[in-house]
Amino acid sequence: MLNISKYKLNKEEDLSRYDSMKFVNFKNRYITFNKIMTTIGIVFLIFMFLPWTQNVRGTGYVTTLNPSERPQSIQSAIPGRIEKWYVGEGDEVEKGDTIVFISEIKSEYLNPQLLDRTKAQITSKIFSQSSYTEKAEQLTRQIVALKQERELKLEQTKNKLQQAKLQVKSDSIDLEAAKTQISIAQRQYDRINQLEAEGLKSRTDLENKKLKLQESQAKLISQQNKLLSSRNKVLNAQIEISTIQTNYENKISKAESDRQSALSGQYDAQAEVNKLENELSNYTLRTDLRYIKAPQDGFINRAIQKGIGETFKEGAEIVSIMPTEIDLAVETYVRPIDLPLMHPGEEVRIIFDGWPAIFFSGWPNLSYGTYGGKIVAVERSIDPAKGKYRVLIKPDENQTNWPDVIRAGSGAKTLALLKDVPIWYEIWRQINGFPPDYYLPTKQNTNSDKNQNTKK
Repeated sequence: MLNISKYKLNKEEDLSRYDSMKFVNFKNRYITFNKIMTTIGIVFLIFMFLPWTQNVRGTGYVTTLNPSERPQSIQSAIPGRIEKWYVGEGDEVEKGDTIVFISEIKSEYLNPQLLDRTKAQITSKIFSQSSYTEKAEQLTRQIVALKQERELKLEQTKNKLQQAKLQVKSDSIDLEAAKTQISIAQRQYDRINQLEAEGLKSRTDLENKKLKLQESQAKLISQQNKLLSSRNKVLNAQIEISTIQTNYENKISKAESDRQSALSGQYDAQAEVNKLENELSNYTLRTDLRYIKAPQDGFINRAIQKGIGETFKEGAEIVSIMPTEIDLAVETYVRPIDLPLMHPGEEVRIIFDGWPAIFFSGWPNLSYGTYGGKIVAVERSIDPAKGKYRVLIKPDENQTNWPDVIRAGSGAKTLALLKDVPIWYEIWRQINGFPPDYYLPTKQNTNSDKNQNTKK
């Protein structure tokens, strides 16, 4: 109350008779109050120097450590129509169990005897291939026989040619002998003719010599004809050799052409057989695809395609399945400013949705209802939808096991435990909006030192 009035109340009135004034003017009370405030100040000052564990908060959900253990949708590799369900939602299935049976809706696969018809075509093509193979082998043997026959014919004709050449040589000698003989007969005739003119020889001797001369001339002509005939035989033998070669070349070429055609037909038949066998294999596999089976042990979460007779396209989702045996993990998201503080192997405290917990972020040892985890991986690219980085956390084997009844998809809050600092420093940091202190884990520093020593 301001002392601006000239009227002094304490001088005009006796204030000591009032209880309130007695209580205010009691000096011992001030001493007690000062002690209490001093004690509180000392305690607060000591409290400000207590250790405080910095942490990075994140929110996420329960997932699985391995991608193969996460909920998945079973798709149909072929379009079809639902004919029969073998399971219901919530049923447990084992790997290979049939979930649903579907039928074909494409016209090229509707024939119920498609596999039998394809097998019959394969059998026919195999028989055709065998026929072509046999024909090719027969033509090969025929070609070998023609070549052998050609060699024999040529050898025979060459012998004839050799004989004809020898005959020409023999006839040439005979012709020379005939020429010599006619020369002798001509000289004898001339000499007898001269002697007959001198009267030393008779007319009969002259006529005999003339007859002999004519016989020699006739023999010369005959020998010339024989020589020409022998030479013609040589020419005929040469022509026959050429004819034999040409004829057999044509026959062999035709047989080779037929053999190549047979081989071509054989290869075409083989290609058709391979094609039909591939089609048969595809048809068989496609028949198996009509039975949609469980890829692994699990539970049927939800039937995406419903009813009987419902059609769907290729690649459509049929049911959703959750694997039975899974390794749980937590997928959380942190701000980009906290990303440098996330290291694989770092400890994390987790609070699961639906599980009561009392948590002191700065003193994790005093917390209740939290579970331990370790960072497995830190994503290297930001999630554009959330604007944060994804961190995967697995259970810590050295701490309390996670609850057995939690399921993939449950919510979770995470606190990554960082460096220990005084409380006053943490308050100062929070007031100024600074990030937690950057540091490297001891293990990582140790590994770095080892690597450097190894390089040296």
